[in-house]
Amino acid sequence: MSIAASLKAVEDEIGRACLRAGRDPDSIVLVAVSKTYPPEAIREAAAAGVRHVGENRVQELLAKHPLLEDVPLHWHMIGHLQRNKVRQILPSVCMIHSVDSLRLAEELDARAERLERVVDVLLQVNCSKESQKFGCAVGAATHLAELVCTLKHLRLRGLMTMAPLTEDAEGARPAFVRLRELFEEMRHDGIGGDDLQHLSMGMSHDYPVAVEEGATILRIGSALFA
Repeated sequence: MSIAASLKAVEDEIGRACLRAGRDPDSIVLVAVSKTYPPEAIREAAAAGVRHVGENRVQELLAKHPLLEDVPLHWHMIGHLQRNKVRQILPSVCMIHSVDSLRLAEELDARAERLERVVDVLLQVNCSKESQKFGCAVGAATHLAELVCTLKHLRLRGLMTMAPLTEDAEGARPAFVRLRELFEEMRHDGIGGDDLQHLSMGMSHDYPVAVEEGATILRIGSALFA
């Protein structure tokens, strides 16, 4: 199946999930996760209508980005980010999904100040409580979000999580529900103000469930490129 056909199939599935949830499909941003896929595949995806691309690894993003500067794309860093890689990655991305500590947030803020820009970030929360996953603990998320909001060169746009990888997509629902509840609690308390708008959750194996639970950003890789 071509990337264009795969994209159409994913968009149709998003539309059906939105219909079930009473949502507008235009409220959802699809980020094509290009991990391990070559620049030519990203170019093909862009020609089919993709406008947002996500990478898990800094080195892959830095290798691909210069080869695609002629393509109208917004680049997202969705994987774990080490503080010593912030300087390299910051000029190339529009959003970082994986802020999970105050030290990382402070490094991003300091580097963003030098670039004279404000960086959009998401707080990564480990809603599945799996030790192998990154993200702050659910119980620590609100306090960390409050601290991130004090940093002048960061804009907290929402929350991100990775659900357990299960054969049944329904196994992901509890993690998505917990993130949405946390998001709603923060909104109620005024954390982040009007900037707090996004839930980045849902991947190729579980994105319809994520849509049903309120995702505004989907991270889709193999369903598009494989």
